[in-house]
Amino acid sequence: MTKTTKKAETAAKTETVKAPVAAEPVKAEEKKAVKETKKVATKAAPKTTKTKAAAKTTAKATSKTASTVKVYVEYQGKQMDMDTILEAVKAAAGAKTVKTLEIYVKPEDGAAYYVVNGKDSGKADL
Repeated sequence: MTKTTKKAETAAKTETVKAPVAAEPVKAEEKKAVKETKKVATKAAPKTTKTKAAAKTTAKATSKTASTVKVYVEYQGKQMDMDTILEAVKAAAGAKTVKTLEIYVKPEDGAAYYVVNGKDSGKADL
């Protein structure tokens, strides 16, 4: 082959390269099919919102599986667990409706000071 023949073939090849085809507009039928598919997928998807009752049930189940925790207060060779302190505070506070209870343990006094519902306060001897 000669140089002129190669140039002619190369020129022919470059002329046959096509320009990119413009995207065809989406037809109305295709749009409708896409919308229907989305509707079906939405209906089939499970709902993830929890009702208050389901949330409470989940919280109860979680709290049942929690580990047992014991808290002890030690001071000058004496030891007392929080259950004993709580019982002493309940006895000192009497039969009150308790919404909130704050307990302040002061080992050097041998006492637990408490505040019931943000108002009533007192001292329980340990």
